[in-house]
Amino acid sequence: MDCFLSFHLYSVYLPFTQSIPPMPLFSNKWTPLFLSNFLGVFNDNFVKNCIIFIAIGWSMPSWMTQSQLISMVSASLVVPYLFLSPWAGRLAVIYSKKKVFRLCKLLEIPVLAIACVAFYYQWVMLAIFTVLIMGVLSCMYSPSKYSLIRDIGGEEGVSFGSGVFEMMAFLGILTGTVAASIVSDRYNSGMVFGLFLGLALLGYLMTRSIRAQELPVKKDGVGTLNPLRFLIESFGFARKHTSVNSAVLGASAFWLIGGMLQMNLVIHCKQVYQASNTATGMVMACAAIGIALGCWAAGRISGKEVKKGLILIGIGGMSILFLILTVIPLGMGFFVVCVFGVAFMGGLFQIPCLSMLQNAGLGRKLGDMIGYLNLITFIFVLLGTLLFSLTTFFTAENSFAVFGVILTICLLVTLYFLKKSPVYWNETKKMFTPNP
Repeated sequence: MDCFLSFHLYSVYLPFTQSIPPMPLFSNKWTPLFLSNFLGVFNDNFVKNCIIFIAIGWSMPSWMTQSQLISMVSASLVVPYLFLSPWAGRLAVIYSKKKVFRLCKLLEIPVLAIACVAFYYQWVMLAIFTVLIMGVLSCMYSPSKYSLIRDIGGEEGVSFGSGVFEMMAFLGILTGTVAASIVSDRYNSGMVFGLFLGLALLGYLMTRSIRAQELPVKKDGVGTLNPLRFLIESFGFARKHTSVNSAVLGASAFWLIGGMLQMNLVIHCKQVYQASNTATGMVMACAAIGIALGCWAAGRISGKEVKKGLILIGIGGMSILFLILTVIPLGMGFFVVCVFGVAFMGGLFQIPCLSMLQNAGLGRKLGDMIGYLNLITFIFVLLGTLLFSLTTFFTAENSFAVFGVILTICLLVTLYFLKKSPVYWNETKKMFTPNP
């Protein structure tokens, strides 16, 4: 039903969005896309964490505990990707990506108006429902916004664009979470409602300023919308294009590793360092900053190329640092430095994977492949959650054991890229070989 409504609303609202003249607010071609991405991620995390921090004090159903509220709100942003990624990929193939992005951001405004109603009357289930719809909208425009990187920057701008794009996403996660914690301690309904609606409107205005040279839409040859069949067909299609499945595996493994690290930081900081929630939050903030800086650095190092050598540097660096975290008891200061280093190396690893996908010469099928990437990514995220749960269950919540499991995953990913093609190792050696 959600998918049908997405297509129906597209046909209803498209004439309206076309009637408003585009607003070229920025001279830099990248700025509207980067700011649109930042505001979208910020909004998702700000709304989600406002509910988590504020709704705890509401009158909740008798069956709902605090942990269940957190789980339901968090899952509401993830679940749509598991079921709607094929639809989202199709939208990026058969419609203008700018218009899809713009329409979804327009629909975000009434959704957040509903969130204001939920907060005003303290209706927790309506608040959770608005997060679910936010997740649906984010899922539906995700392939379109990622595909615009190549449309804006061309082949030479893919690495730089991907690096800054991901950096802005992690900054959005960080600032959205911190802003929600600050607002919740000084809760004022007028301020919260103003931020909800103001940021949604600003995000829509940013999308109206995006300028991109899109390829012609492709109405024929679209694939299935069944998630399982879409997964199988996309895997087969990706095998016919060099490095596409490797790029998807690498980018998805990054999120698996990052998710397990984030969950383990909560346990490790409390058990080993007896850290407060605030101190634990600061460690997690350092991780987010490290990823953002790693993404930015990868984009700058790559310049106009896709530096595949950064893949082994990034995953190799993570492996070394996770080995240290697993076997060496560290003081709090050195631990934070290692976490920051792991996150930075993760950013270096992530960007060339995304750049390979962007530069695979897929044309309009890039939208489908990003839908495929989203689906695999969230399967990996769930797998990481399962591995974390099993490891902590069988080791009495031993956080060092979790670091060991993450280290094993890093080593397996390293072996995969070493065995997949000699180009990764050769590119890595080339980066350390001085030019004659």
